[in-house]
Amino acid sequence: MSITRRSFTGMLGAGAVFPSILSAQEDPVLEAVRSTLFGSNAEFEQGMAFLVQRGNPDVVPALITGMRFGRRRSDEIVEVMQSLTGENIGTDWFDWMLWQERNPQLVPHPSLIPFKREVLLGIDQNFDDFLRSEYLQRDKMKIRLEEITWGGVRKDGIPSLDNPTLITAARADYLKEDDLVFGVTINGDERAYPLRIMGWHEMFNEVIGGVPVALAYCTLCGSGILFETQVTGRRKPLVFGSSGFLYRSNKLMFDRETHSLWNQYTGKPVVGPLVGSGIELKQRPVVITTWQSWKASHPGTRVLSLKTGHRRNYGSGVVYNEYFASPDLMFPALVDQSDHRQKDYVFAIRQFGAARAWPLRAFSKTRVINDAIANRPLVLIGNSDKRAVRAYERKSHQFKASDGGLVDQAGQKWTLTEEALIGSNGTRLPRVAGHISYWFAWDNYLGDTATVYRG
Repeated sequence: MSITRRSFTGMLGAGAVFPSILSAQEDPVLEAVRSTLFGSNAEFEQGMAFLVQRGNPDVVPALITGMRFGRRRSDEIVEVMQSLTGENIGTDWFDWMLWQERNPQLVPHPSLIPFKREVLLGIDQNFDDFLRSEYLQRDKMKIRLEEITWGGVRKDGIPSLDNPTLITAARADYLKEDDLVFGVTINGDERAYPLRIMGWHEMFNEVIGGVPVALAYCTLCGSGILFETQVTGRRKPLVFGSSGFLYRSNKLMFDRETHSLWNQYTGKPVVGPLVGSGIELKQRPVVITTWQSWKASHPGTRVLSLKTGHRRNYGSGVVYNEYFASPDLMFPALVDQSDHRQKDYVFAIRQFGAARAWPLRAFSKTRVINDAIANRPLVLIGNSDKRAVRAYERKSHQFKASDGGLVDQAGQKWTLTEEALIGSNGTRLPRVAGHISYWFAWDNYLGDTATVYRG
């Protein structure tokens, strides 16, 4: 089927109407975009002809959805989108999503809401928990509805670990020395959460050292962020799960109390009843490092048991192995690659009213970096091989590595702990929360407001 504005006009004829669309339906635009997935061949051709004759690109976001899920008609849908936009982008859904991200001025036709709801609820009726029509109005969302993408699983299809079983380090014989873990210490309570397990679950809800927390791990953007979940003004801690949706290749998590969708990267609600509440989850420090390194420095640590209550292959290097080994993204997101490749690792801090990232490769040249964020002096101690970086306030001190330890400009030795740097005179310099991330996620969410260490 070859589609041009002229052929569609000729097909319609002067004063032509769609008996099944224009007369029987209140919204002919909605019926036209629905035809991409739910219409007969004749209804589809009529629908596409109507949209081309109408000539407004505001239907392109809905057509991109139709293109993704109606693959047998994708070539014809693309011809319509090219006619409406004047763009020759090709037949790849990924490329059209990037085009859409580059064109935020394009306001979708109101039919996008009922159409996208119908499509996504056809996958899982439980998605209605997140996609209530009253929350999807453009002025009530903090993200663009047209860029919310189904990630390939249903609600809780990636099940969170809630207060999971923990074992001692001595009993964790399933772990290899070079397996990476998320290491957390709060008020002396030491925990390790192997990435080979967390990759299958992407979320835990726990109380560590008396503090309710959740680790939100987005495998696609390489970031595991530890959030406090007790929010001022709310009686109970929030409990989080994975919605099944993505935004610019980053997971949208949800809280089980209000079913608001949250941006995993920023810890802010973006769709649902908590939008506009002013809530932003407080970050807690977390480090990625090898199991060998963590248990050596934290012999009293507890670690996840393989008995999670779920049947998964928790072997080393199994979960997402092809994605982690590839330079490509699985889902669309724009990224500036002029200085960094999209899946280069960075260490990211968003504190003190500012945001800054340090390329992980910077720590292959030096273990210690003296820097600052928002005029707040910091010292970062990192190991690029272990993907481990910790940050601390440093006041007026200048640090350097010495004989496997840390000394300042006066030659004073300092001890590194998970909560502070401790000087030989008892001075404590507090830890600053940060996390590892792929460059594309940092650049996509914070590129315009953040700074990057050039070192």
